[in-house]
This record gives sequence, C-alpha cells and structure tokens, in this order.
Amino acid sequence: MKRTRPAFAWRGSIHGGRADVRALLSSRRVSDDIDLLSAWRAGERQAGEALFERYFEPVSRFFINKVPDDHEDLIQETFAACAGGRDRLRDDSSFRSYLFGIAYNVLKRYYRRKAGPKQTSSLDSCSANDLSPGPSTLMQEHERESLLLEALRRIPVELQVVLEMHYWERMRSPEIAGALGIPAGTVRTRMLRGRGRLAQLLSGPLAPRDSEDAQEADLDDWARRVRALMEREPAPGGSR
Repeated sequence: MKRTRPAFAWRGSIHGGRADVRALLSSRRVSDDIDLLSAWRAGERQAGEALFERYFEPVSRFFINKVPDDHEDLIQETFAACAGGRDRLRDDSSFRSYLFGIAYNVLKRYYRRKAGPKQTSSLDSCSANDLSPGPSTLMQEHERESLLLEALRRIPVELQVVLEMHYWERMRSPEIAGALGIPAGTVRTRMLRGRGRLAQLLSGPLAPRDSEDAQEADLDDWARRVRALMEREPAPGGSR
C-alpha cells in the first residue's frame, strides 16, 4: 500500500523550504522543543514546521493502530491544538508528554464523535476494535508482528495507549503519567494488566500458527521487532 505524507498545514507559507527547517532544528537558539513551541505560538511558522518534522513519526504511530482510516486528520488536529494552546510549559517539562497528552484528548474526541459519548465514557472497557472496527492495516506481510498489533487493538484503549507509548516511543512511566494525567503507579498497573491481556490473546484466539503459547516475558522481544519494522518502513501516511 503506497502511503504519502500529509502536507503540513502551515507549509505553504514557509519560505526557504525544508533546508531552512533543518537548519532551524540544528540551531542552538531554538533547538529545544519548548523554545520551538514558544516561537511557533509567537508567529514563527518555521518553528512549527520544525516540530512537525521532529514529531510527525511518533504522533503517526500513536494514531495508526487505534484509528486505521482517519489518522491523518487526527495528526493535523493534534498539531493544530498544540499551536493554538495557551498553557505554558515549565523548562523541565517534557514537551513529548505534552504533545501525547493532546493526541490522547484528540483520540477521545474522535471516538466520541464516531461512537457517541455513552459508549466512550469509560476507556477501561472499550477497545479500539470496539470503537473503530476493522483489522489493523499495518505489517500485513509479517504475520507474527501483525498479530501483536491486532491484539493491541482488542484490549481496552487505556491499556493499549500505555503499552504503545512504552513499546513504540520508549517512554518511561513518569513521562506516560505526565501525558495521561494519571499517577506513575497507575501507568505501571496498566502496563502489567495490558501485558497479561495480550498474553491471553496471543496464546488463544490470536496465537501464531507456528509457535507455542505466548508468554508475557516474550512480549518485549515481540514488540521490539515490531518497532524495528516501523523504523524501516515509511510512517503511516508518510514517506522517508
């Protein structure tokens, strides 16, 4: 499936093109994420382009296995909300946590629009497959890896979110907690529960045909293989 990277909403008004953006990213003056965000909100559109270049891939990974069809719109909505925000980040805050927090809120709003507020009132029981039905479109040529992605879509969204942040973005519990607005202990509990649910699925209805039952200890290696494939392949909706 050929995938093209969506145009950044502000790209048309940026002079100098991608070379200037790369120069900006390497500039000591505004290479910090929070500095870039402040400059973007102050009207420096190249700073917005730089943040988009830096975080397009992670935000794409956040949405693609939860919303297979409409992820490009949600990526744009996330960056637009980031630009339009009025809240200020402390110098010691994680911009990545802040951005993923916005993405999570965008995801919840999308589910409410699609499925209705009653069904999405509690993401501790609804899965992405419940709220946005359909098989994962990722890595269909890699059976074992696609089974893990499908299993993630079948566990409650709040468990899927923390596991994918941990596996795909290598985020630690405190950073995930900052993004979701929950205690770090709750993040660790959800990760434990999520791994258990994945192990059940991958030992039962989604068990690979050529393997023994999945063990929780094997999931980390399995997830690392998926992450490595994601790094080699173009991001959903994108090209390298």
